[in-house]
Amino acid sequence: MNDAPPVAPTEPARDYRGTVFLPKTDFPMRGDLPKREPAWLARWEETRLWSRLREKSKGRPPFVLHDGPPYANGPLHIGTALNKILKDVINRAAQMAGFDANYVPGWDCHGLPIEWKIEEQYRAKGQDKDAVPILDFRAECRAYATHWLDVQRNEFKRLGVLGDWDGRYATMDFPSEAVIAGEIGKFLMNGSLYRGLRPVMWSPVEKTALAEAEIEYHDHVSPTLWARFRVKTAGAADLAGASVVIWTTTPWTIPGNRAVAFGPEIDYALVHVEGVAEGSALVPGEFLLVALPLLPQFEKDAGLGAHSVKRLLKGAELEGAIAAHPLAGWDGAPGGYDFDVPLLPGDFVTTEAGTGFVHIAPGHGEDDFNLGKTNGLPVPETVGDDGTFTRWAPGFTGQHVFKAHDAVYAACIAMGTLVAKSRLTHSYPHSWRSKKPVIFRATPQWFIAMDDANEIRAKAMQAIADTHFVPDIGRNRIGGMVSVRPDWCISRQRAWGVPIPVFVDKATGEPLRDPAVMERIIEAFRVEGADAWYQPGAAQRFLGEGRDAAGYEQVMDIVDVWFESGSTHAFVLTPERGLPFPADLYLEGSDQHRGWFHSSLLESVGSRGVAPFKAILTHGFVLDEQGRKMSKSLGNVVAPQDVVKDHGADLLRLWVMNTDVTEDQRIGKEILKQQSELYRRIRNTLRWLLGNLDRFDESEIVPYAELPELERWVLHRLSELDARLRQAVKDHDWTGVYPDIHRFCATDLSAFYFDVRKDSLYCDAPESLRRRAARTVIDQLHRCLTAWLAPVLVATAEESWLARFPDDKDSIHLRDWPVIPAEWRDEALAEKWLGIRSFRGFITAAIEDLRRAGTIGSSLQASAAVALPVADPASVLSAEKWAEVLIVSQVSLREGAETLSTVALAEGQKCDRCWRVLPEVGLSLAHPTLCRRCESVVG
Repeated sequence: MNDAPPVAPTEPARDYRGTVFLPKTDFPMRGDLPKREPAWLARWEETRLWSRLREKSKGRPPFVLHDGPPYANGPLHIGTALNKILKDVINRAAQMAGFDANYVPGWDCHGLPIEWKIEEQYRAKGQDKDAVPILDFRAECRAYATHWLDVQRNEFKRLGVLGDWDGRYATMDFPSEAVIAGEIGKFLMNGSLYRGLRPVMWSPVEKTALAEAEIEYHDHVSPTLWARFRVKTAGAADLAGASVVIWTTTPWTIPGNRAVAFGPEIDYALVHVEGVAEGSALVPGEFLLVALPLLPQFEKDAGLGAHSVKRLLKGAELEGAIAAHPLAGWDGAPGGYDFDVPLLPGDFVTTEAGTGFVHIAPGHGEDDFNLGKTNGLPVPETVGDDGTFTRWAPGFTGQHVFKAHDAVYAACIAMGTLVAKSRLTHSYPHSWRSKKPVIFRATPQWFIAMDDANEIRAKAMQAIADTHFVPDIGRNRIGGMVSVRPDWCISRQRAWGVPIPVFVDKATGEPLRDPAVMERIIEAFRVEGADAWYQPGAAQRFLGEGRDAAGYEQVMDIVDVWFESGSTHAFVLTPERGLPFPADLYLEGSDQHRGWFHSSLLESVGSRGVAPFKAILTHGFVLDEQGRKMSKSLGNVVAPQDVVKDHGADLLRLWVMNTDVTEDQRIGKEILKQQSELYRRIRNTLRWLLGNLDRFDESEIVPYAELPELERWVLHRLSELDARLRQAVKDHDWTGVYPDIHRFCATDLSAFYFDVRKDSLYCDAPESLRRRAARTVIDQLHRCLTAWLAPVLVATAEESWLARFPDDKDSIHLRDWPVIPAEWRDEALAEKWLGIRSFRGFITAAIEDLRRAGTIGSSLQASAAVALPVADPASVLSAEKWAEVLIVSQVSLREGAETLSTVALAEGQKCDRCWRVLPEVGLSLAHPTLCRRCESVVG
């Protein structure tokens, strides 16, 4: 009997390409985001997406992220873009996770930066700002803020940020100004608001007090002074006639000196000067008091030569001693400094630098002021608003403090009290707006007490303990600041802002605490805005009948803008807006621990007794690719507008969520290229899913129990990612979430599942269980990934959804995340397939070796012989299943003592349709170039 296969008649080779079920989709490979995104934005406006979301969300549990207001004075920078994108992602995710995430964006519109810009315009025209009527000036500030608010709103929209843009809030809105005034009134009525004299950070350029959050530190060259304070009387006879030597980096504060501080436990040396270096101002034969640990450095600084230490004494021995001011008896100011200067113990005196003695000017330092207050020292106002000396600094009146060191040196030389002078480069506080150095200056200001009966500090510390922080280190940062901060100075000597609506009784000096007066002010502000305070006759109008305005001082200071922004919860988290108090989340940069988080906490605790937030999330700063701060001078500024123009907003959003936002982030051309590659992979994943869902029908769906293990493993991975996303919504910690989704797309899907299932998807019969199972899972993959990516890739996700459902009148953004069945979670299956994939890696490496050697061109040209121990979980796969997983044409299995594999060329011929190499190819008369599987499909 002839066993040879039948020979088919010779005929032209058939082309089977048309019988392969290749992916088909209109979803393009290229995103072309800069061109396509504006159309999606227009569609969402036209279809009232925001309004429909609010309608859909009625009755859901609320999620409120209260927007920290950006400042309306220029185009967006990359840090602001990061902040708003992160907020938008979190809001969208909460919405799709089943919450009502109503988001009201807002703006901070008052304050010095805007006022400074308007003043610059006046200066450019040669005009004096102070000569302009205040209401006219405020109108120009309002117009300036309105312009930039509109610009920024459009820029935020272009970033894909979704929110109640029509119902946005602004601190300069009349209702907002009224509420801010009312919040000040609460502190006035409960007694926490008071006017006092104490040193504050003062900008001589801007002529106003500054908050700590308005200060930045830069290197600064300061003149230094060592000066003698001659001891007039002391408990020990050998100290009288000696000179206490002080060292200061602010010689200009010498006219304000009223005491010298020592450390009670510091060892001091009574030094007899016997020789001096050339040029030294020391005098042989004199006696000096210097801290012993600092004596070696003092020798170098002052040119001290031969000397002897007559005795050592503890600082406590100096208590009660009296010295003379260095300028006592100076002809430049006869009698101006002829007062006693007491030596006082100070726990802040150290031996880290200087001489161990600190000259005390109560008007120019926190420690100085507190020591002076404790000991009843006078607080002379030696410096005026513009940084020039007043008449209380005799001999220096009219001179600017930053130019006065030479005059102080000269006066000390004239009196024989100058020991040495030098210059020091050190970190010094500057105004972050004018970039000019500031001074400590005691002026009458309005303060909110931290430790009065209202117990703001104690309540704030408890609120910090009760708040969820991401990262948790934020708790220590803000807690450390609140625990030691002084009373809150809320007054500013400017024009553009909400005035402190207080009247002071001229007879008693006490502020008027009358609820009826405050209510009249609030109502006027609500209708007319804070401009009502500056109208002619405003004082009598608000004081009402029964009080004479002539007997009251109308306070003209404005409130600190940090108080304003800290009050935003009071006019945003309201029943009228449908937003509950407190907010679920406050989210800003890490610098806001001393800024908005801080002021919001103090304002809310002081007025309501609780924090305005349940959780705080902080992000880092944006640096260039080398980790440097961005600056125009370095030419390394990355503008979000340019990124959107060149790459699209979705790419910028992807960059935000691919970083660890709790740390500083980097951005630049190379990093954006990397993000483009990540975006391309995600987009290609969506495209592949869509292509393989061509003409998918729900009748194809295979029940979970009938799915192959590989498909059930993919569903398990979906359940893991779903849990990861929902935990992020709960904890507000998004670090690594979207990188995990990208890895899932690139590693689990593209490099594994898609690769394994391409054969069945392209070549199996449409009704086959294996192909239907794959399409069942691909359907879920598309639904899940499109929904999960929607908070970040807002345009891409919408495009992906409508590419599949073009007749869907809804948006992906109107849908929730899919609900994942509990049965999809299968840890045992995951563990098993972890082992299978690990073993697969060894075999695919061997296949790659054959490919590199040129032995094969495709893995389907290979066969694998696999030996597996019976106990190996991977041993449960059949030879056919192993061939699928390994993407080879043939696999032979046997039991072995250990796991082994060999790879060789497959035996047989290549199927023209599926490209597998099998012995059965050539046995068919009708289709001699096909394998049995492909023959049945084609037939």
